[in-house]
Parts: sequence; C-alpha cells; structure tokens
Amino acid sequence: MNPRIDGTKFGSITIDGSDIEHDVLIRLAGEIKKRKKKLSKAVFGTSHIISLEKAEHIFEKGAERLIIGSGHYGNITLLEEASEYFKKKEVRVDLSPTPEAIHQWNKAKGPTIGPFHVTC
Repeated sequence: MNPRIDGTKFGSITIDGSDIEHDVLIRLAGEIKKRKKKLSKAVFGTSHIISLEKAEHIFEKGAERLIIGSGHYGNITLLEEASEYFKKKEVRVDLSPTPEAIHQWNKAKGPTIGPFHVTC
C-alpha cells in the first residue's frame, strides 16, 4: 500500500501526516527515503536531471509505474537514455510538477514508485 501524500509547499512534502523538508523517493513497499541528489549533481552540476545512473537507482523490480514530482516549477528533466531504460523495463513514466504528481500518486493503482522534488 502506497503512503498517502497529504500535500506540498515549497521546500516540504507531507506524507501520512508527517512533514518532510527534503526530496523523497517512495519505494514499492511504501518506504520513504531521502532522494539522492548527488548521482546527477556530480556529473551534470545539477540535481535537476534524471540520468541513466539515477534511473537505475530509482528502478525496482516489479514496478509498473513511475510518478516523478518534478518540482513546483517543473524543473526536473528526464534524459532520453533514462526514458529508454524505463521503457525497456516496461515502466510507465509520468513526469509532472510536484503538486500535480501528488494527485496522480494518490490515485495510482498497482506497483508504483515515486521521486518527488520539493523545491524548484
């Protein structure tokens, strides 16, 4: 069962009543982890890119859907190589600004994973 995301404001996300003041990655089992920004930042100078390496870190066997909260202004981008990786793994990818992605998350059915960016 996925945790319910109650809402977001710039700089935080509220999940099951708990305010979290950093980006998160919600795993298949509902585990909430801090999103690893360093994977892209070391290569691209920004954490606003989902690279192949980051896609490999995000992916979990059994996932059917990936909902990406791309920030309040939609600044996260998915590189073509990462997109192709998810296609090969047969994972549907939805990339939306975080407030919209939250609505998609709360309505999602089936095995879903989700990184959510809480600032830009």
